[in-house]
Amino acid sequence: IDMTTTSPTLAQRIYQEGAARRLRVLDAPVTGGDSGARAGTLSILVGGDQADFDACLPIFQAMGTNITYFGPAGCGQHAKMANQIMIAGALSGVCEALAYAKAEGLDGNTLLGAVSTGAAGSKQLDFQGKKILAGDFAPGFFMKHFVKDMRLAEEEAENAGLDLNVLQQALSNCQSLIDRGCGDLGTQALIKFYEK
Repeated sequence: IDMTTTSPTLAQRIYQEGAARRLRVLDAPVTGGDSGARAGTLSILVGGDQADFDACLPIFQAMGTNITYFGPAGCGQHAKMANQIMIAGALSGVCEALAYAKAEGLDGNTLLGAVSTGAAGSKQLDFQGKKILAGDFAPGFFMKHFVKDMRLAEEEAENAGLDLNVLQQALSNCQSLIDRGCGDLGTQALIKFYEK
């Protein structure tokens, strides 16, 4: 069971190599961050053979609460790529909104309280918004790992003939922060891209 986040193409190759050696292989990347890992509430995104998923379900249930089978080898990784694309857009939106609010003299905490229960609400707003306003850049997920994942998603999107502009911009912004030495900070450090 490969629970790292890696290329769906690599996951398919590992599956094929495993099958040639009479091994059963699942790709099962996770979401939920360090807090989900500690609490045993991870979301686990699984690709491979259904029978192998069924056999390993008790293992997954010991680590997570939202366990989903997506299909053949590589599909767990494709689901993780989609997850990271969603985070890239949502986190970018949170950072841009908070930069705008600050520039216009709004209180960030008041803004979070006002919009978090409406259509703008999201997990990124809830978790990262508070950290950003507190100047807390401790990693729940490292910026350098997020960039690695976004690069994988960009490669897979290009292979599928897609042009994902929001992903590309978020990747560029985060890479510029890594170039400035922010790779070991949490993803919420994306706000630093907007600071003047």
